[in-house]
Amino acid sequence: MQDCRPYAEEMVNLRRQIHRRPEEGWTEFETQWKVYQALEALGWTIRMGTAVIKPEAVMGRNAALVDEAMVRAAANGVPETFLEATQGYTGLAADFDTGREGPATGFRFDMDCVLVEELHDASHLPAAEGFDSEIPGHMHACGHDAHTATGVTLAHWITDHKDELKGRFRLIFQPAEEGTRGAAPMAAAGVVDDLNWFFGAHVGCNCGIGEASVVKKGFLATTKIDIEFTGVPSHAGSDPEKGRSALMAAAAAAVMMQGIPRHGEGDTRIAVGRLVAGEGRNVTPVHAFMQCETRGATHEVNEYMFESVKRIVEGCAASYGVACRVTKAGEASTMTSTATACSVAEAACAEVYGADHVRMLDRIGGSEDCSILVRRAVEHGAEAAFVLYGCNHHGHHRADFEVQDDKSLPAALGVLSAISRRTNGF
Repeated sequence: MQDCRPYAEEMVNLRRQIHRRPEEGWTEFETQWKVYQALEALGWTIRMGTAVIKPEAVMGRNAALVDEAMVRAAANGVPETFLEATQGYTGLAADFDTGREGPATGFRFDMDCVLVEELHDASHLPAAEGFDSEIPGHMHACGHDAHTATGVTLAHWITDHKDELKGRFRLIFQPAEEGTRGAAPMAAAGVVDDLNWFFGAHVGCNCGIGEASVVKKGFLATTKIDIEFTGVPSHAGSDPEKGRSALMAAAAAAVMMQGIPRHGEGDTRIAVGRLVAGEGRNVTPVHAFMQCETRGATHEVNEYMFESVKRIVEGCAASYGVACRVTKAGEASTMTSTATACSVAEAACAEVYGADHVRMLDRIGGSEDCSILVRRAVEHGAEAAFVLYGCNHHGHHRADFEVQDDKSLPAALGVLSAISRRTNGF
């Protein structure tokens, strides 16, 4: 890890710049421009737009928000030529060839923020240090700013150490991890198909300062679902029999979803997070919109939950005489790390943290759409694994989420550079 220390200040400064300007999924144009500038200066070959995003596989992308973000990015100094080159899609893949025969190794870093209002209080490290969020209702409350800064600095380290390495490297900067929306269209575009090794990483989760974990398997598969019901209007007093209530269909569906039988082959989850319906007190509700999610211990168990939700929605719509539409807004799989890649990651973590501070995990709550990229890479013959590195975060997606960047980020770079030496070193 000794040769990573000169990069610490660069990495921390970039992380704090990104933290000030958080951007939600599919709108990370300012962040992407910072990444692009740094990697281009280092001589990496960069692909963007539909070269790394398959439009047909995109989920949960609001075109109006994207347009607003592009206008905002231009006003904040992002060149119009760059914005045009993105084709309206954030995300990029950058490649570096050492010029020597060897394996192709990829790493993934996510860029988006969480829709949380940050704590602007001196007790909160970003506020105390003057880099808390400038964007109301937006915050890097999951550490993706740290991930992005680590990825850019890893590019710098690889470039500086190219004479000690062989083969090729690919750094993937992914949009829209929140809501598990960004990995699937990047996987569909083939960004990991030609790799021999692939690794993802995340700060925090179950790891505090001085700890790391390798995720052998785990994370829950998940599907994020948008549901629309469309009924028939009528006056609630004069002709209620002519109406068809979208609200009642949605309410019935929400209640019935809680009764989906649990699966004998693994844990299941169902959550209805939002239901908006109705136009007025005396009008039969014509529109209802619901956001929910399913999770499962395996891809197959989650598919069972998703199909159950669809069946309930269609049944309730038919019962109440309304139309319905079910749309996937995001998805993630279970993690399918390979034993060989886990061994490499474990050794790299032990080098930085010490063997006594590294755990091997086969069960972890929550979901992470890097699992889709891992699964795709493995299906195409790669060895792949996922790493967690520590910070004392207070809880993900909270207003007081913190990363002790002067400690966590150098350790993360130490792990990723150690992995690089093991996969692509002489």
